[in-house]
Amino acid sequence: MPRVRKGAARRRKHNRVLKDARGMYGAMSRRYRLALDKTFRAGRYATRDRRTRKRDFRRLWVTRLSAACKQRGLAYSRFIFALEAGGITLNRKMLSEIAIADPAAFDTVVEMVRDNVPANATV
Repeated sequence: MPRVRKGAARRRKHNRVLKDARGMYGAMSRRYRLALDKTFRAGRYATRDRRTRKRDFRRLWVTRLSAACKQRGLAYSRFIFALEAGGITLNRKMLSEIAIADPAAFDTVVEMVRDNVPANATV
């Protein structure tokens, strides 16, 4: 059998990698070998940072809620405990959005929760 070279398939592969490397600096966007390394590394970072982004957003929501609770004389941890005890199923993202966009509605949620705060807590 004659030897088969990768002609068209190799060109498609190179073009796909170079397309992924568009916007990279200098030779990284023009040379296949460098583009291959950089796109592979970029993919690893993307996988890692998708998880990190989730962590960062949750931290942001908790910080916002903590500040909103503190303004109303309630600790964040006791607020979350009382939410679960009261059967209120709003998540931290929605609660932080309510606290920012509609403080009156958040006040209503806090008043609903105050009944479920543990007895030894200072409210």
